[in-house]
Amino acid sequence: MMNNNGEQKEATTAAAAAGTMVKSYLRYEQAASFGVIVSVESNITYDSSGKHLLAPALEKIGVWHVRQVVCTKTLSPSVSSRGSSLFVNCVVSSPSSLVGSVLASGSKDNDIIIYWDVVGETGLFRLRGHRDQITDLVFLDSDKKLVTSSKDKFLRVWDLETQHCMQIVSGHHSEIWSIDVDPDERYLVTGSADLELRLFYNVKHELMSGESMVNVTAAKTGNDRELSTQNKWEVLKPFGEITRQSKDRVATVRFSKSGNLLACQVAGKTVELFLVLDEVQSKCEAKQRLKNRKKEKKSAKMEVEETENVEANHETKGAGNTLVVKVPDVFKLLPTILVSKKICSISFCPVTPESSLASLALSLNNNLLEFYSIKSDGSEKTLSINLERTLSIELERTLSIELEGHRSDVRSVTLSSDNSFLMSTSHNAVKIWNPNGEIEIIDIDNGTCSEVVGAHGGSVRSIATIPNGNGFVTGSADHDVKFWEYINQKPGQDSKSLTILNVRTMKMNDDVLVVAVSPDAKYVAVALLDCTVKCYGCSICPQHTLHVQCWERSSFEDCLLKYWDADKFELLLTLEGHHAAVWCLAVSNRGDFVVTGSHDRSIRRWDRTEEPFFIEEEKEKRLEEIFEAYMDDTFEDRNAPKEELPEEGAVALAGKRTLETLTATDSIIDALEVAEVELKRIAEHEEEQARGKVAEFQPNLIMLGLSPSGYVLRALSNISTNDLEQTLLHYHSQMPSSCSLIRRTGLQIMTKLASMLLWMCLCLDVLVELVCRIVTILLQTHHSLLISTPSARPVLSVLKEIIYARVKECHDTLGFNLAAMDHLKQLMASRSDALFRDAKSKLVEIRSQQLKRFEARTETKTEKRKKKKHKK
Repeated sequence: MMNNNGEQKEATTAAAAAGTMVKSYLRYEQAASFGVIVSVESNITYDSSGKHLLAPALEKIGVWHVRQVVCTKTLSPSVSSRGSSLFVNCVVSSPSSLVGSVLASGSKDNDIIIYWDVVGETGLFRLRGHRDQITDLVFLDSDKKLVTSSKDKFLRVWDLETQHCMQIVSGHHSEIWSIDVDPDERYLVTGSADLELRLFYNVKHELMSGESMVNVTAAKTGNDRELSTQNKWEVLKPFGEITRQSKDRVATVRFSKSGNLLACQVAGKTVELFLVLDEVQSKCEAKQRLKNRKKEKKSAKMEVEETENVEANHETKGAGNTLVVKVPDVFKLLPTILVSKKICSISFCPVTPESSLASLALSLNNNLLEFYSIKSDGSEKTLSINLERTLSIELERTLSIELEGHRSDVRSVTLSSDNSFLMSTSHNAVKIWNPNGEIEIIDIDNGTCSEVVGAHGGSVRSIATIPNGNGFVTGSADHDVKFWEYINQKPGQDSKSLTILNVRTMKMNDDVLVVAVSPDAKYVAVALLDCTVKCYGCSICPQHTLHVQCWERSSFEDCLLKYWDADKFELLLTLEGHHAAVWCLAVSNRGDFVVTGSHDRSIRRWDRTEEPFFIEEEKEKRLEEIFEAYMDDTFEDRNAPKEELPEEGAVALAGKRTLETLTATDSIIDALEVAEVELKRIAEHEEEQARGKVAEFQPNLIMLGLSPSGYVLRALSNISTNDLEQTLLHYHSQMPSSCSLIRRTGLQIMTKLASMLLWMCLCLDVLVELVCRIVTILLQTHHSLLISTPSARPVLSVLKEIIYARVKECHDTLGFNLAAMDHLKQLMASRSDALFRDAKSKLVEIRSQQLKRFEARTETKTEKRKKKKHKK
């Protein structure tokens, strides 16, 4: 615990009930996080262009330009001021610039969720069958099939069209950690703690390519029972095993983009590389192997020859007198990559360089990225391999990214006296960070820089001079607009020297792009990143400030930073953001920001904002968070026995019941009750008007000026698309408090269902897609109840007519818009050759000009000839 005498703004407010003054404080929020190049818990991957590498850094993702070795962009989650975001543990890049429409995810709950609507973030269905957490998955057959691996030592092949498990592959003796398939889908490789990589080939691909399945036979691995031969829908057939050199378990197996290389990353410091030969090369290798085997038979003894002849006859008989291609004929071991630290992840570059076979990126557990180039001794990218010569492969480390972070924990941070520099220390390094934007004062006479001033905490975006010539105004990415004055002489220097002094500072709510000063110097215009332009007077009122009370670092490794009032010994704020123990902190002189260092190797800056808060409100928020965490635990009893699943697996709903679905259910019930009461009031008012009683109708203020149907639709549209299905299911399992005694009866369920469907009829004029989705979920869930209830038929008839009309209208509108956009596209395409539109006329003009010149030249020549003849 430490005290600080920095400045702190304090506001007071009068408590209405007690009549006393309540003290308020200014809130601190996380402003920046740096120092982490790549997380240990996640993987790395290239983008589709191969120019950038996506490296997760705790809760963020850094986009690194590989050639420039610069982090060009940081992808950050949008989180609130309170509550920390989870770190990124998996990142996958789309093969194109567009986001894929099919996405599959597996987690520790042993289930796989298939997402078809990626933009809407909605899951289609859940695949259940594995008995332990999912470790890896890969698509096959144009995303129609999915192969998943798990710690339960099984592979499962799922048919996504019929939503069932079509094949179970057993035979692994330990957990399967990674799987991958080559781009042509010839081979599927699995990696586990076994000393071999299991290799399978895709049956469907072989049949589609027109090849005979007899041409590819499984090697004698002793695992003939890996597949159920009675299953006629088999997709994967065993091909053999690839012997590894390392005894550590496999962490990741990945094919290169071209499919000519296979990388096997182990849970250690090595990456084993294998060259993958194509069909022609593998057959040549098989022929060479048979030739060498025949030579060995001639020199061997008779007993050995007889044994080999029996084996050869068996193989020939099983292969139908054709050439047998085995695993060693396809996969050739290359030199191993050995690094100094443990490898966390690998990724092949999708673009193959001209001078090498492939480029491989590695992330290490010491916050480091390394890049290797795999080159051959020949000029060609592919190698002609035979057993008579050895492979000549060169592994070259092209570059590494290490300057932007420490190799170990950040143990101390300290600020300079003017808060412009930050020094951080770790086990073996001291780093000086300068996040400030600088202003350089250059002497034009001699062309030298006389002074460099640390002006801003971010890049300086704009400079505008004040018309009277006494100073200038700067705008920066740190949300600050600063006013500067010229000082012609510095103490102890020449009178001609010039320096500047910051006299005023204005805080903006976003990055400052441009600043401009009016000619009379009375107003300053500021253009911000949020597409707004704000105008301010140049006079700024001073702020009343008081001191910062107390800060405390994490002493129990709870990843938290706590802000205390040392006078009252009360906890003010709990700042979440770090993902490991907080080891050190430093507070600025004025207390306007704090810097912390953590075991997660990140350095974070926390800035003081202008938002006030009260102690009692923060206490209530903390109690609510504790209650919500308790409610989350009650949804899933981790000690309860898990549901027994059939061997062939099962399909379930994609979503789960959470606290958000409960809150959304309550909002739907409240909205329906308020809307029904409002409809009754409207009906009563219309009856009074019919009787001649003229009275002004007073709408319910709770409805915010909306109609009853609009109010219900507003409550439904506020629900997240991912929670909508579970919310509707939970809504029909709950009843209002007035119907608590009979809420389980079918009559009440039918009444609620009819009420909801009728409201959907009223809401079909707007948001047709949302309403149709809600109706579809309700009809699918309660289909048996609806068809067996005669009173539901009128509602269904009305829905059929209205939904068909609205959907057709929406379909026609979309079709018209698509046709208009296609027409505009054609117009733009026709105008794209605007530079060459008049090419024909230009060509005619040029030819005519050339013809005139030619005629003029011929005329001059004829005239000269005539003159010569005349002279003669």
